[in-house]
Amino acid sequence: MNGVLSGIKVIEVAIYAFVPAAGAVLSDMGADVLKIEHPENPDPMRNLSSYGINKPGTGGPSVLWQVMNRGKRSVGIDIRNPEGLEVLMSLVDEADIFLTNFMQPARAKLGIDAKDILARNPRIIYGRGTGHGPVGPDANRPGFDALSYWARSGAAIAGMSNENRYPALMPGPAFGDIQGGMNLAGGIMAGLYQRERTGKGCVVDVSLLSSGMWAMAASTAGAYSRGTDNIEQLDRTRAPNPIANIYRSSDDRYFIVGALEGDRFWPSICKIVNRPDLIEDARFATSADRTTNSEECVAILESAFETMTLAQIAEALEAAKCPWAAINPPIHPVEDEQANANNYIQMVECGDEGSLPIVSAPIQIDEQAAVLTPAPGHCEHTDEILMSSGLTMDELLELKVSGAIF
Repeated sequence: MNGVLSGIKVIEVAIYAFVPAAGAVLSDMGADVLKIEHPENPDPMRNLSSYGINKPGTGGPSVLWQVMNRGKRSVGIDIRNPEGLEVLMSLVDEADIFLTNFMQPARAKLGIDAKDILARNPRIIYGRGTGHGPVGPDANRPGFDALSYWARSGAAIAGMSNENRYPALMPGPAFGDIQGGMNLAGGIMAGLYQRERTGKGCVVDVSLLSSGMWAMAASTAGAYSRGTDNIEQLDRTRAPNPIANIYRSSDDRYFIVGALEGDRFWPSICKIVNRPDLIEDARFATSADRTTNSEECVAILESAFETMTLAQIAEALEAAKCPWAAINPPIHPVEDEQANANNYIQMVECGDEGSLPIVSAPIQIDEQAAVLTPAPGHCEHTDEILMSSGLTMDELLELKVSGAIF
């Protein structure tokens, strides 16, 4: 996959996770992503701790920084400095894509709003990531994925168990940011295609709110069609289809059986749990019967599965060609044979800090996986990039003295 966007230059003026995640996707696809960082105040993601990841003093790579910024090059420019802004614009002249998640008042003050960048380079694709969209009463309201993606979209309520007193928290850091970043990268691809047809650049907008609503689209339409605030929340103890449900093994592993064709797989499930008598049991004879008597059916299967190890269950379900999956913790993909066969996750050396398993963007073209490289050091590539764009060493030194670059 390296080389699909070979020759495409991206300027990223963004911090934290949402828009940098889009830059990471473009980098995975072969684009040259230049991350612009303030010389004295780098992207806060470099040192951010969340969900117990990279607590101060624990050492090792900065996980969130590496995940969102792998494969990029860092350029130290103070764009508040007029000379620094002109250096940025000289890079914009040669760029194909400009990415930012700065809010509109800040973009206007800095001179990097869409009109400013497109006036300088009419062929550029301006990717704008926001919390809530570019217009409306909340256009300039700060947004984070826990707020805009998770809470406002309905995901937190929909993920709430019937036993819980509070809505569900996000399952991990940057959960919505990463999905939003993928959406923005996809929109930029469409923008590049349009440019090939028209020769003109465009503005691509993706928000965390729109991304969360997209993820919840079926639930939103479903709630509306029911005339309720929410779709029906499933309860595993009364599952509509007891053989499309979560169970636990004797060795305390959770797994999900996905026998959506209930009548087809019911005889096999009965034999797997050593209860062939249930095949002809009138309470469970058809899918409708099992729905009516769901609580009783689930309880019987639950007791039976809890006498078997996960290995025994897996062997039996595989033999019956019944869809199923183990429910795994987040560490599992590192050793997942299928994931590794497809290069979905790669160990990336992060210099002296050690290595990290990084998941690549979920796109492959012609079965080619991206080759991931580490995130850059702060301002690591300033001289290299600016000299390649035509500045001399003397000009670089002058800009460094003025504080325009680092």
